[in-house]
Amino acid sequence: MNKKMVVLALAFLPRLVMSAEPLAGCAAEADDRLRLACYDNAYKRLKAGSETVSDAQVDAQVATSDSQRESSVMSKTWELGPTDKRNTFVVRTYLPNFLLPLHYTSNINRTPHSPTQQAGAANSGYRSIEAKLQISLRAKVVEDLLLPGADLWAAYTQRSLWQLWDAGDSSPFRSTDYQPEMIYVVPVPEKFGRLPLGWNLRMLQLGFAHQSNGQSDPLSRSWNRVTMGAGFEHGDFTLQIRGNQRIRLQGKDDNPDLADYIGRGEVNMAWLPGTSTLGLTWRTNMKSASRGSLQLDWTYPVFANQPTGLRWYAQLFHGYGETLLDYNQRQTSLGLGLTLFQF
Repeated sequence: MNKKMVVLALAFLPRLVMSAEPLAGCAAEADDRLRLACYDNAYKRLKAGSETVSDAQVDAQVATSDSQRESSVMSKTWELGPTDKRNTFVVRTYLPNFLLPLHYTSNINRTPHSPTQQAGAANSGYRSIEAKLQISLRAKVVEDLLLPGADLWAAYTQRSLWQLWDAGDSSPFRSTDYQPEMIYVVPVPEKFGRLPLGWNLRMLQLGFAHQSNGQSDPLSRSWNRVTMGAGFEHGDFTLQIRGNQRIRLQGKDDNPDLADYIGRGEVNMAWLPGTSTLGLTWRTNMKSASRGSLQLDWTYPVFANQPTGLRWYAQLFHGYGETLLDYNQRQTSLGLGLTLFQF
């Protein structure tokens, strides 16, 4: 039985139910002639009602049924479909929000430096075990901009490394990065997004981001970039590919070689099977395999009956650029803690 027949049957069902009582009254009629007339009138009423269900109405109900199908994870995250939209200025999380009170770094940067800046004052008291904190939020500011279903988002991310266990130096924040950005998201219609092996191209992105650490010389670090990317999905797997083009402004550059270390391209892969989540981020400068970084993120519910609540968080990082201050410092770090919130 195809979908249109099902919808048509459902459309007739209320009328059949409504006609059941008159038909029961006809059966109780003792006179044969009156009983036949009763059945005839009931049939005419049922037929007249059925003629109001046109093919257009059936097709509309089929279309409505299609539009109410369950959205994919990426569609829900970026509100790509009509049923995913949540209006403008509704604050949502962006990158993971977490607190890792145990964050070990193999090569802590005690003397930050860059080609245009002299080395900062050595901080011999810094400990290899510290805390890492990240807060990341976003909100849609314009809906249906220029293209059907395309939205403009504003986002803000703040990431800090905190010498929580260095009581001798009053537990200072060793580094904090601030990143505001704008992201233009264009959904790809399903008929154009189908790819081989079951993959689907869900969206295209164009963005602008500024990142800086808010410090004065000689520790000042910053850069501006334009980003272009695409999002793919296959069942429980998501894949996002993004390229960065640095914008160089006139004046002094605190870190002219930053992109050579941090990278000009980024690949984010995530596996969301249900209870646990696993993410892998690879950043590359497209030229040297020894630059860039790899980052692995894993989460799991603290309480098994509350999978959307508090979650354990583990993060493994290797390479350059865990923070702007460490952009040219190669290191391996492992952090353990909890997610803060997700909405």
